[in-house]
Amino acid sequence: MSLTKKNDVLFPALMNEIFRPDWFGGTENSRSSLPAVNIKENEKDFELELFVPGRVKDDFKIEIDDTVLSISAEIKEESTEVKENFTRKEFSISSFKRAFTLPETVATDKIEATYEGGILKFNIPKKEEALPKPKRLIELK
Repeated sequence: MSLTKKNDVLFPALMNEIFRPDWFGGTENSRSSLPAVNIKENEKDFELELFVPGRVKDDFKIEIDDTVLSISAEIKEESTEVKENFTRKEFSISSFKRAFTLPETVATDKIEATYEGGILKFNIPKKEEALPKPKRLIELK
């Protein structure tokens, strides 16, 4: 009975170790990972940040379709090493796509984006009618 319990714990742990993405000396497969996202709502706008280091501005494709903001990127890398008795060619492709459904209170025509220090930032302003109104006095007539 104790041997069975021991195998129940040991076997899955061993299998997880063997089938790790970097078991054969590679790196973790980045194609299946999505960038981390922070979303913050302020009184006048929304702030959206994606953590995407190692990219350049031209890597991104940003689209707005009605109320859906789509952000995607694809990087293709290729390298060739020629030695006396062999040639090694390697290539990799990494990509991601994130889509966000924006509330109808957003002014989609005024969205701005910047990319600096590995962070893609969006300023998504709210429509004028969605902004909080200042308190006012109503006079009786």
